[in-house]
Amino acid sequence: MPENNHVSPSEHPPRKSWDTYFMDIAYMVSTRSQCLRRHVGAVLVQGKKLLGTAYNGAPMGMPDCSEAGCMLVEEFEVKLADGEEVVVKKQRCIRTIHAEQNLLLFTDRDDREGSTVYVTDQPCWTCANMLANSGVVEIVYHRPYPKDQEKVSTMMATKGIIFRTLSDYEPPAGSLTKVTN
Repeated sequence: MPENNHVSPSEHPPRKSWDTYFMDIAYMVSTRSQCLRRHVGAVLVQGKKLLGTAYNGAPMGMPDCSEAGCMLVEEFEVKLADGEEVVVKKQRCIRTIHAEQNLLLFTDRDDREGSTVYVTDQPCWTCANMLANSGVVEIVYHRPYPKDQEKVSTMMATKGIIFRTLSDYEPPAGSLTKVTN
């Protein structure tokens, strides 16, 4: 008698949610990054259709962080903490184009209208500004970016853009990199 290779429904693993599926893709895209500080991946989705992917990196034909090192700049921001102004120092690498920026550069405006962006890390202030004017209606991220969390969340709420984190999400094996700020 021939073997029955059919797997019963009770033995079949549950299907991934769409959020998990697209975030997995964003993390796999992030493995292309050569940034020494943070590997970020982003994907553009319209309904359940993948329209584009991008990661952070130097402009084409230019040396990246792994070849030339990070190009760090320091910025200072005044924040209110317990009613008092506090100066917060930030370091940012300016050698790379952020994943969200690359996604916007390499996708069409028509495709972005009404779409969702899945990104491994919460967008920084600059990327959030660009996404807010890009036509997307939802941004889903996994890792927080506390330096800009409050003002980015406020802007997204004001713009009516759904802005949510996948806090219980587990990235695919081999896709995580050490993150430094």
